[in-house]
Amino acid sequence: MSNETPTVVLVHGAFAENSSWSGVIAELTGRGIPAIAVANELRGPALDGSRVAAQVREIDGPVVLVGHSYGGAVISAAANQAENVSALVYVAAFVPEEGESLQDLLGSFPANDFASGLVPHQLPTGDGAEETWLSIDRSKFQALFAADVEDAEQLGRTQRPIAAVAFEEKSGAASWKRLPVYDLVATGDEAIHPDGQRTMAARANATTIEVDGSHAVAVSQPKAVADFIATAVEAVGSSGTGTR
Repeated sequence: MSNETPTVVLVHGAFAENSSWSGVIAELTGRGIPAIAVANELRGPALDGSRVAAQVREIDGPVVLVGHSYGGAVISAAANQAENVSALVYVAAFVPEEGESLQDLLGSFPANDFASGLVPHQLPTGDGAEETWLSIDRSKFQALFAADVEDAEQLGRTQRPIAAVAFEEKSGAASWKRLPVYDLVATGDEAIHPDGQRTMAARANATTIEVDGSHAVAVSQPKAVADFIATAVEAVGSSGTGTR
C-alpha cells in the first residue's frame, strides 16, 4: 500500500439507505478525506458483498470500508474480493465469524424488542415467485432504530426493506482476521444489543470506542462517527499497510 489518503467507502445496513451517511460524508470530506456511500441492495451478504467489492475495485488506491448494522456483514464479505481494502470499520454493526448467520448472532445476544417491530412483505422475484422482505413498523421506527434522531419519522418513511433470507445466510471467510479492525459500539442501540456489539468487537480484537447513541448513530452523531473513521484512515495512511 502507498501512503496516500485512503478513500472511505460507506455501506448502509437494513432499513436505511445511502443518505443516512450524508452527515458523515460532509464531516470526512471537510477534512480532506475522500468518502462515498455505495449501493447496498440488502439481498444477502454474499451477493451484496460481491457488488460492493466490484465498486471498491474501481477505486484507485487504498480503501477503508465502513459498514453500519447489516452492512458489517457486507463489508466483511466485500473485503475478501477487493485487494485494495486496507481496514474495516464497523459502526453499530454485525461482525460475523465464518459460518455464522446474522440470525445466529442475534440469538446469542441479550433479548430485546426489535423483532416485534418487523413487518413482512411478500414481493415478486421477477420469475413468477414471491419472497419475504422485512421493514420496520413506522410507528415503532424511532423507538427501535433512531431514538435520538430528531427527524426519525422521515427516516422511517424512506427506509429500505431487507430480504428475510439475508439473516439466514451463512457468512464466508472472516476478512477481519487479517485486516485492521475498528468498531464503534452504540450504547443506546435497540436493534443490535450493545453487549452483542462489545462481544463481536472483542472477538475481532478491534480498536473500539463507545458512543452514547441509538442504532442510527451515524445520523444522530455524524461528527463522532467521522472522528472514529478518521482514526482508521490516519492509521492506515501512516503505516502504509492493510494487514495486522
